[in-house]
Amino acid sequence: MNPLRHTFTAAAIATLATALVPAHAQGVIKIGEVNSYKAQPAFLDPYKKGMELAVEEINAKGGIDGKKVELITRDDNANPGDAVRVAEELVAREKIDVLTGTFLSNTGLAVADFAKQKKIFFLAGEPLTDKMTWQGGNDYTYRLRPGTYMQAAMLVPEAVKLKKKRWAIVYPNYEYGQSAVAAFKNLLKAAQPDVEFVAEQAPPLGKVDAGAVAQALADAKPDAIFNVLFGADLSKFVREGNTRGLFKDRAVVSVLTGEPEYLDPLKDDSPNGWIVTGYPWYGIQTPEHKAFFLAYHEKYKDYPRLGSVVGYSMIKSVAAGIAKAKSTDSAKLVEAFKGLPVDTPFGRITYRAEDHQSTMGAFVGKTKNDNGKGVMVDYVYLDGAKFQPPAAEIKKARAAN
Repeated sequence: MNPLRHTFTAAAIATLATALVPAHAQGVIKIGEVNSYKAQPAFLDPYKKGMELAVEEINAKGGIDGKKVELITRDDNANPGDAVRVAEELVAREKIDVLTGTFLSNTGLAVADFAKQKKIFFLAGEPLTDKMTWQGGNDYTYRLRPGTYMQAAMLVPEAVKLKKKRWAIVYPNYEYGQSAVAAFKNLLKAAQPDVEFVAEQAPPLGKVDAGAVAQALADAKPDAIFNVLFGADLSKFVREGNTRGLFKDRAVVSVLTGEPEYLDPLKDDSPNGWIVTGYPWYGIQTPEHKAFFLAYHEKYKDYPRLGSVVGYSMIKSVAAGIAKAKSTDSAKLVEAFKGLPVDTPFGRITYRAEDHQSTMGAFVGKTKNDNGKGVMVDYVYLDGAKFQPPAAEIKKARAAN
Protein backbone atom coordinates (compact mmCIF):
# COMPACT_ATOMS: atom_id res chain seq x y z
CA MET A 1 0.00 0.00 0.00
CA ASN A 2 1.19 3.48 -0.83
CA PRO A 3 1.92 5.04 2.63
CA LEU A 4 1.20 8.53 1.29
CA ARG A 5 -2.18 7.38 0.04
CA HIS A 6 -2.93 5.75 3.43
CA THR A 7 -2.05 8.99 5.27
CA PHE A 8 -4.27 11.06 3.00
CA THR A 9 -7.20 8.66 3.37
CA ALA A 10 -6.98 8.66 7.18
CA ALA A 11 -6.83 12.44 7.27
CA ALA A 12 -9.80 12.71 4.91
CA ILE A 13 -11.83 10.31 7.05
CA ALA A 14 -10.98 12.25 10.20
CA THR A 15 -12.02 15.53 8.54
CA LEU A 16 -15.27 14.03 7.32
CA ALA A 17 -16.07 12.59 10.73
CA THR A 18 -15.51 15.97 12.36
CA ALA A 19 -17.79 17.64 9.84
CA LEU A 20 -20.58 15.18 10.60
CA VAL A 21 -20.51 15.77 14.38
CA PRO A 22 -23.23 18.23 15.53
CA ALA A 23 -21.95 21.65 16.56
CA HIS A 24 -22.96 21.27 20.20
CA ALA A 25 -20.99 18.02 20.47
CA GLN A 26 -17.87 19.96 19.46
CA GLY A 27 -18.18 22.18 22.50
CA VAL A 28 -20.79 24.78 21.51
CA ILE A 29 -24.35 25.22 22.74
CA LYS A 30 -26.35 27.36 20.33
CA ILE A 31 -29.11 29.55 21.75
CA GLY A 32 -31.39 30.89 19.02
CA GLU A 33 -33.24 34.11 19.79
CA VAL A 34 -36.09 35.83 17.93
CA ASN A 35 -37.15 39.41 18.61
CA SER A 36 -38.51 42.74 17.36
CA TYR A 37 -35.22 44.66 17.47
CA LYS A 38 -36.03 47.23 14.78
CA ALA A 39 -39.59 47.86 16.03
CA GLN A 40 -38.92 48.08 19.79
CA PRO A 41 -35.31 49.29 20.25
CA ALA A 42 -35.92 51.10 23.56
CA PHE A 43 -36.43 47.78 25.32
CA LEU A 44 -34.56 45.39 23.06
CA ASP A 45 -31.21 47.16 22.69
CA PRO A 46 -30.57 46.89 26.46
CA TYR A 47 -32.15 43.43 26.43
CA LYS A 48 -29.57 42.24 23.91
CA LYS A 49 -26.80 43.73 26.02
CA GLY A 50 -28.13 41.84 29.03
CA MET A 51 -28.08 38.59 27.05
CA GLU A 52 -24.53 39.22 25.85
CA LEU A 53 -23.35 39.96 29.39
CA ALA A 54 -24.82 36.67 30.61
CA VAL A 55 -23.19 34.71 27.76
CA GLU A 56 -19.85 36.36 28.52
CA GLU A 57 -20.10 35.47 32.22
CA ILE A 58 -21.11 31.87 31.50
CA ASN A 59 -18.28 31.34 29.01
CA ALA A 60 -15.74 32.99 31.31
CA LYS A 61 -16.54 30.27 33.85
CA GLY A 62 -16.03 27.47 31.35
CA GLY A 63 -19.42 27.43 29.68
CA ILE A 64 -22.09 24.85 30.49
CA ASP A 65 -20.60 21.45 31.30
CA GLY A 66 -17.50 22.55 29.44
CA LYS A 67 -19.34 23.73 26.33
CA LYS A 68 -19.24 27.35 25.23
CA VAL A 69 -22.50 29.23 24.66
CA GLU A 70 -23.16 30.91 21.32
CA LEU A 71 -26.05 33.36 20.89
CA ILE A 72 -27.66 33.69 17.43
CA THR A 73 -30.31 36.43 17.09
CA ARG A 74 -32.86 37.17 14.38
CA ASP A 75 -35.29 40.07 13.87
CA ASP A 76 -38.97 39.16 13.46
CA ASN A 77 -40.10 42.56 12.11
CA ALA A 78 -42.77 42.62 14.86
CA ASN A 79 -44.73 40.20 12.68
CA PRO A 80 -45.97 36.75 13.78
CA GLY A 81 -45.43 35.23 10.33
CA ASP A 82 -41.86 36.50 10.14
CA ALA A 83 -41.25 35.33 13.71
CA VAL A 84 -42.15 31.76 12.74
CA ARG A 85 -40.09 31.98 9.55
CA VAL A 86 -36.89 33.05 11.34
CA ALA A 87 -37.51 30.52 14.13
CA GLU A 88 -37.68 27.83 11.43
CA GLU A 89 -34.43 29.16 9.97
CA LEU A 90 -32.71 29.02 13.35
CA VAL A 91 -33.79 25.42 13.85
CA ALA A 92 -33.22 24.11 10.32
CA ARG A 93 -30.20 26.10 9.14
CA GLU A 94 -28.39 27.17 12.31
CA LYS A 95 -29.12 23.91 14.16
CA ILE A 96 -29.82 25.73 17.43
CA ASP A 97 -30.21 23.77 20.66
CA VAL A 98 -32.68 26.07 22.43
CA LEU A 99 -35.16 28.69 21.18
CA THR A 100 -35.70 31.91 23.16
CA GLY A 101 -36.99 35.46 22.96
CA THR A 102 -39.93 37.45 21.51
CA PHE A 103 -41.32 40.75 22.78
CA LEU A 104 -44.80 41.35 21.41
CA SER A 105 -47.49 39.00 22.68
CA ASN A 106 -48.77 38.08 19.22
CA THR A 107 -45.31 37.08 17.98
CA GLY A 108 -44.70 35.22 21.24
CA LEU A 109 -47.84 33.15 20.77
CA ALA A 110 -46.87 32.36 17.17
CA VAL A 111 -43.42 31.12 18.20
CA ALA A 112 -44.91 29.16 21.12
CA ASP A 113 -47.17 27.35 18.67
CA PHE A 114 -44.15 26.70 16.42
CA ALA A 115 -42.28 25.23 19.41
CA LYS A 116 -45.24 22.97 20.13
CA GLN A 117 -45.43 21.74 16.54
CA LYS A 118 -41.67 21.18 16.22
CA LYS A 119 -41.28 19.86 19.76
CA ILE A 120 -38.43 22.26 20.53
CA PHE A 121 -37.93 23.92 23.91
CA PHE A 122 -38.84 27.64 23.91
CA LEU A 123 -38.20 30.12 26.72
CA ALA A 124 -40.19 33.32 26.13
CA GLY A 125 -38.54 36.26 27.85
CA GLU A 126 -40.97 39.13 27.49
CA PRO A 127 -44.42 38.55 25.89
CA LEU A 128 -46.91 39.28 28.65
CA THR A 129 -50.27 37.90 27.51
CA ASP A 130 -51.72 35.30 29.85
CA LYS A 131 -52.32 33.05 26.86
CA MET A 132 -48.57 32.32 26.81
CA THR A 133 -48.92 30.14 29.89
CA TRP A 134 -52.68 29.50 30.15
CA GLN A 135 -55.08 29.04 27.21
CA GLY A 136 -52.24 28.98 24.68
CA GLY A 137 -49.70 27.32 26.93
CA ASN A 138 -48.00 24.11 25.85
CA ASP A 139 -45.50 21.57 27.12
CA TYR A 140 -42.53 23.10 25.29
CA THR A 141 -43.03 26.76 26.25
CA TYR A 142 -41.94 28.51 29.46
CA ARG A 143 -42.04 32.25 30.27
CA LEU A 144 -39.79 34.47 32.38
CA ARG A 145 -41.56 37.83 32.97
CA PRO A 146 -44.72 38.19 35.06
CA GLY A 147 -47.72 38.20 32.75
CA THR A 148 -50.63 40.60 32.55
CA TYR A 149 -52.66 38.83 35.26
CA MET A 150 -49.73 38.99 37.69
CA GLN A 151 -49.00 42.67 37.01
CA ALA A 152 -52.68 43.59 37.25
CA ALA A 153 -52.91 41.65 40.52
CA MET A 154 -50.01 43.72 41.86
CA LEU A 155 -51.67 47.01 40.88
CA VAL A 156 -55.29 46.32 41.84
CA PRO A 157 -54.79 46.56 45.65
CA GLU A 158 -53.37 50.05 45.10
CA ALA A 159 -56.24 50.92 42.76
CA VAL A 160 -58.78 49.83 45.39
CA LYS A 161 -57.14 52.10 47.97
CA LEU A 162 -57.93 55.06 45.72
CA LYS A 163 -61.66 54.46 46.28
CA LYS A 164 -62.52 55.66 42.79
CA LYS A 165 -65.75 54.46 41.19
CA ARG A 166 -65.64 55.67 37.57
CA TRP A 167 -62.70 54.31 35.57
CA ALA A 168 -61.55 54.97 32.00
CA ILE A 169 -59.21 52.61 30.18
CA VAL A 170 -56.70 53.09 27.35
CA TYR A 171 -54.67 50.30 25.78
CA PRO A 172 -52.98 49.22 22.53
CA ASN A 173 -55.46 47.10 20.59
CA TYR A 174 -53.58 43.83 20.25
CA GLU A 175 -53.05 40.72 22.36
CA TYR A 176 -51.04 42.27 25.23
CA GLY A 177 -53.34 45.26 25.70
CA GLN A 178 -56.49 43.15 25.54
CA SER A 179 -55.08 40.66 28.05
CA ALA A 180 -53.96 43.36 30.51
CA VAL A 181 -57.35 45.11 30.42
CA ALA A 182 -59.30 41.87 30.89
CA ALA A 183 -57.21 40.97 33.94
CA PHE A 184 -57.47 44.44 35.50
CA LYS A 185 -61.24 44.67 34.99
CA ASN A 186 -61.91 41.24 36.45
CA LEU A 187 -59.66 41.71 39.47
CA LEU A 188 -60.84 45.26 40.23
CA LYS A 189 -64.51 44.30 39.90
CA ALA A 190 -63.98 41.38 42.27
CA ALA A 191 -62.30 43.63 44.85
CA GLN A 192 -64.61 46.65 44.35
CA PRO A 193 -68.01 45.51 43.02
CA ASP A 194 -69.43 49.02 42.57
CA VAL A 195 -66.75 50.07 40.08
CA GLU A 196 -67.87 51.37 36.67
CA PHE A 197 -65.88 51.47 33.43
CA VAL A 198 -67.14 54.60 31.72
CA ALA A 199 -64.79 54.93 28.73
CA GLU A 200 -62.45 52.74 26.73
CA GLN A 201 -59.94 53.77 24.06
CA ALA A 202 -58.05 51.09 22.11
CA PRO A 203 -55.82 52.61 19.42
CA PRO A 204 -53.73 50.33 17.16
CA LEU A 205 -50.21 49.65 18.44
CA GLY A 206 -47.86 52.40 17.30
CA LYS A 207 -50.63 54.47 15.70
CA VAL A 208 -52.26 56.33 18.58
CA ASP A 209 -54.08 59.57 17.76
CA ALA A 210 -53.11 60.89 21.16
CA GLY A 211 -55.08 64.12 21.03
CA ALA A 212 -58.35 62.41 20.14
CA VAL A 213 -57.77 59.65 22.71
CA ALA A 214 -56.97 62.09 25.52
CA GLN A 215 -59.99 64.24 24.69
CA ALA A 216 -62.35 61.26 24.57
CA LEU A 217 -61.18 60.13 28.00
CA ALA A 218 -61.51 63.65 29.41
CA ASP A 219 -65.04 63.97 28.02
CA ALA A 220 -66.08 60.83 29.95
CA LYS A 221 -65.11 62.57 33.22
CA PRO A 222 -63.68 59.48 34.91
CA ASP A 223 -62.41 59.47 38.49
CA ALA A 224 -59.37 57.40 37.48
CA ILE A 225 -57.59 56.01 34.41
CA PHE A 226 -56.00 52.63 33.79
CA ASN A 227 -53.30 52.96 31.12
CA VAL A 228 -51.61 50.14 29.21
CA LEU A 229 -49.87 52.20 26.47
CA PHE A 230 -46.08 52.03 26.29
CA GLY A 231 -43.19 53.28 24.15
CA ALA A 232 -43.84 56.08 21.66
CA ASP A 233 -47.60 55.70 22.15
CA LEU A 234 -47.18 56.45 25.86
CA SER A 235 -45.04 59.54 25.22
CA LYS A 236 -47.63 60.99 22.83
CA PHE A 237 -50.50 60.19 25.19
CA VAL A 238 -48.82 61.77 28.22
CA ARG A 239 -47.91 64.90 26.28
CA GLU A 240 -51.46 65.38 24.99
CA GLY A 241 -52.95 64.47 28.35
CA ASN A 242 -50.83 67.08 30.08
CA THR A 243 -51.77 69.70 27.48
CA ARG A 244 -55.50 68.99 27.92
CA GLY A 245 -55.43 68.70 31.72
CA LEU A 246 -56.51 65.06 31.56
CA PHE A 247 -54.43 64.01 34.55
CA LYS A 248 -55.13 67.04 36.78
CA ASP A 249 -56.72 65.84 40.05
CA ARG A 250 -57.26 62.42 38.49
CA ALA A 251 -55.69 59.14 39.61
CA VAL A 252 -53.78 57.04 37.07
CA VAL A 253 -52.75 53.39 37.37
CA SER A 254 -50.36 52.33 34.63
CA VAL A 255 -48.65 49.08 33.65
CA LEU A 256 -44.94 49.27 32.67
CA THR A 257 -44.66 53.08 32.89
CA GLY A 258 -42.05 52.92 35.67
CA GLU A 259 -39.63 51.05 33.40
CA PRO A 260 -36.78 53.39 32.41
CA GLU A 261 -37.27 52.43 28.75
CA TYR A 262 -40.59 54.28 28.82
CA LEU A 263 -40.22 56.71 31.74
CA ASP A 264 -36.87 58.24 30.74
CA PRO A 265 -38.06 59.58 27.35
CA LEU A 266 -40.92 61.51 29.01
CA LYS A 267 -38.46 63.96 30.59
CA ASP A 268 -40.33 67.23 31.41
CA ASP A 269 -43.64 65.51 30.68
CA SER A 270 -43.06 62.87 33.37
CA PRO A 271 -46.21 62.62 35.48
CA ASN A 272 -46.40 62.83 39.27
CA GLY A 273 -48.19 60.26 41.37
CA TRP A 274 -49.05 57.60 38.80
CA ILE A 275 -49.16 54.13 40.34
CA VAL A 276 -46.96 51.96 38.14
CA THR A 277 -44.96 48.79 37.71
CA GLY A 278 -41.35 49.44 36.77
CA TYR A 279 -37.64 49.15 37.53
CA PRO A 280 -36.00 51.72 39.84
CA TRP A 281 -32.44 50.55 39.11
CA TYR A 282 -31.00 53.56 40.98
CA GLY A 283 -32.37 52.47 44.35
CA ILE A 284 -32.15 48.66 44.53
CA GLN A 285 -29.58 47.77 47.17
CA THR A 286 -29.68 43.97 47.23
CA PRO A 287 -26.32 42.18 46.76
CA GLU A 288 -27.47 40.35 43.63
CA HIS A 289 -28.64 43.57 41.95
CA LYS A 290 -25.50 45.47 42.94
CA ALA A 291 -23.34 42.75 41.36
CA PHE A 292 -25.40 42.84 38.17
CA PHE A 293 -25.40 46.64 38.02
CA LEU A 294 -21.63 46.87 38.43
CA ALA A 295 -20.94 44.21 35.81
CA TYR A 296 -23.36 45.82 33.35
CA HIS A 297 -22.03 49.32 33.94
CA GLU A 298 -18.40 48.18 33.61
CA LYS A 299 -19.10 46.50 30.26
CA TYR A 300 -21.37 49.12 28.68
CA LYS A 301 -20.66 52.34 30.60
CA ASP A 302 -24.41 52.71 30.98
CA TYR A 303 -27.13 51.90 33.48
CA PRO A 304 -29.37 48.86 32.93
CA ARG A 305 -32.98 49.04 31.82
CA LEU A 306 -35.58 46.43 32.59
CA GLY A 307 -34.80 44.86 29.22
CA SER A 308 -31.24 44.32 30.46
CA VAL A 309 -32.52 42.33 33.44
CA VAL A 310 -34.88 40.26 31.27
CA GLY A 311 -32.24 39.39 28.67
CA TYR A 312 -29.66 38.55 31.32
CA SER A 313 -32.06 36.45 33.40
CA MET A 314 -33.37 34.60 30.35
CA ILE A 315 -29.90 33.39 29.33
CA LYS A 316 -29.05 32.50 32.93
CA SER A 317 -32.27 30.48 33.05
CA VAL A 318 -31.36 28.56 29.90
CA ALA A 319 -27.92 27.80 31.34
CA ALA A 320 -29.41 26.59 34.62
CA GLY A 321 -31.90 24.39 32.78
CA ILE A 322 -29.25 22.78 30.56
CA ALA A 323 -26.98 22.20 33.56
CA LYS A 324 -29.81 20.50 35.46
CA ALA A 325 -30.90 18.40 32.47
CA LYS A 326 -27.28 17.63 31.55
CA SER A 327 -28.55 17.88 28.00
CA THR A 328 -29.98 20.23 25.38
CA ASP A 329 -32.62 17.68 24.45
CA SER A 330 -35.96 19.52 24.42
CA ALA A 331 -37.90 16.83 26.29
CA LYS A 332 -35.27 16.76 29.03
CA LEU A 333 -35.27 20.56 29.26
CA VAL A 334 -39.06 20.60 29.64
CA GLU A 335 -38.69 18.36 32.68
CA ALA A 336 -35.64 20.18 34.05
CA PHE A 337 -37.45 23.54 34.05
CA LYS A 338 -40.23 22.24 36.30
CA GLY A 339 -39.41 23.78 39.65
CA LEU A 340 -36.07 25.10 38.33
CA PRO A 341 -34.50 27.73 40.63
CA VAL A 342 -32.53 30.53 38.97
CA ASP A 343 -30.61 33.39 40.57
CA THR A 344 -31.38 36.73 38.89
CA PRO A 345 -30.70 40.43 39.63
CA PHE A 346 -34.12 40.43 41.35
CA GLY A 347 -33.22 37.46 43.54
CA ARG A 348 -34.02 33.79 43.16
CA ILE A 349 -36.96 32.82 40.96
CA THR A 350 -38.56 29.45 40.24
CA TYR A 351 -40.29 28.12 37.13
CA ARG A 352 -43.62 26.63 38.16
CA ALA A 353 -44.55 23.17 36.90
CA GLU A 354 -48.26 24.06 36.76
CA ASP A 355 -48.10 26.72 34.06
CA HIS A 356 -44.39 27.04 33.13
CA GLN A 357 -44.42 30.61 34.50
CA SER A 358 -41.51 31.95 36.50
CA THR A 359 -42.05 33.63 39.86
CA MET A 360 -40.13 36.76 38.84
CA GLY A 361 -41.90 39.73 40.39
CA ALA A 362 -42.04 43.46 39.71
CA PHE A 363 -41.54 46.76 41.48
CA VAL A 364 -44.69 48.76 42.22
CA GLY A 365 -44.45 52.42 43.17
CA LYS A 366 -45.32 55.96 42.08
CA THR A 367 -43.89 58.22 39.42
CA LYS A 368 -42.26 61.54 40.25
CA ASN A 369 -41.05 64.33 38.02
CA ASP A 370 -37.67 65.04 39.59
CA ASN A 371 -36.45 68.26 37.92
CA GLY A 372 -37.41 67.09 34.46
CA LYS A 373 -36.53 63.45 34.91
CA GLY A 374 -39.04 60.70 35.64
CA VAL A 375 -38.25 58.40 38.54
CA MET A 376 -40.06 55.89 40.73
CA VAL A 377 -40.58 56.61 44.42
CA ASP A 378 -42.25 54.77 47.31
CA TYR A 379 -41.63 51.49 45.51
CA VAL A 380 -41.57 47.93 46.76
CA TYR A 381 -40.64 44.65 45.08
CA LEU A 382 -43.51 42.19 44.94
CA ASP A 383 -42.70 38.49 44.65
CA GLY A 384 -44.45 37.04 41.62
CA ALA A 385 -45.21 33.81 43.47
CA LYS A 386 -47.78 35.70 45.56
CA PHE A 387 -49.69 37.00 42.54
CA GLN A 388 -50.47 33.87 40.58
CA PRO A 389 -53.85 32.13 40.48
CA PRO A 390 -54.39 28.77 42.22
CA ALA A 391 -53.13 25.63 40.52
CA ALA A 392 -56.69 24.39 39.95
CA GLU A 393 -57.53 27.48 37.87
CA ILE A 394 -54.36 27.10 35.84
CA LYS A 395 -55.08 23.43 35.18
CA LYS A 396 -58.54 24.34 33.90
CA ALA A 397 -57.17 27.11 31.66
CA ARG A 398 -54.52 24.79 30.17
CA ALA A 399 -56.87 21.83 29.73
CA ALA A 400 -56.96 22.07 25.94
CA ASN A 401 -53.18 21.98 25.71
